[in-house]
Amino acid sequence: MSAPTVLKLGGSVITDKDRAETVDGRALARAADAVAGHDDLVLVHGGGSFGHHHAQEYGVSTSDGTHEVDGVLDIHNAMKALNGLVLRRLHERDVPAVPVHPFSAASRDESGGLTLPAGQVETMLAEGFVPVLHGDVVAHAGEGVTVLSGDEIVTSLAASLDASRVGLCSTVPGVLDGEENVIPRIEAYDDVADVLGGADTTDVSGGMAGKVRTLLALGMPASIFGLDALDAFLDGESPGTTIA
Repeated sequence: MSAPTVLKLGGSVITDKDRAETVDGRALARAADAVAGHDDLVLVHGGGSFGHHHAQEYGVSTSDGTHEVDGVLDIHNAMKALNGLVLRRLHERDVPAVPVHPFSAASRDESGGLTLPAGQVETMLAEGFVPVLHGDVVAHAGEGVTVLSGDEIVTSLAASLDASRVGLCSTVPGVLDGEENVIPRIEAYDDVADVLGGADTTDVSGGMAGKVRTLLALGMPASIFGLDALDAFLDGESPGTTIA
């Protein structure tokens, strides 16, 4: 099996984050069109308007947890619903996509360290499937459950699977500087700290600042780009911002 590409479709790309549990049908269709025909691919998608609103309601983030079963199920079931819609669009294009729900496999220890076994995903790839994971809740020692962001899943799987390429498809064409221009390459967080804001009001997983920090810790180059550049990325180019 060749080294896979790990691709994240941002929740803000494929959903309308201002309307609870609403898919952006046109954007999701464009993404599915781009993915069709590409092999050795692991997909991860964010929560967008499906997961983030529920997580915010229960005060759950990547560090603050809950023991409320209703909260756990509301967040997890919303993400499973979005995952099902993503799979449907991919199946319409004959992509052999199959679901992987991280809540059933991943965990955090008391320090927040993530364990996400990759053996199941690796076997799926070897058998010709396209695994599709998603942001989710995760059992967290001492906290009940916390949010597991799609960005964390991407970096964990990229390392475990020794990915050939890593890409994050966002609502912006890359990481932007103070004049809204794409920063072509980032090698240290301090170089861009003054232009990176925090998460928006409905994003409980870190926003662009969190993405850059997470990808810098990965130890391999990754690209952040917009939906218009998804085809180019899947064709082997490095659009947007390279995080290295």
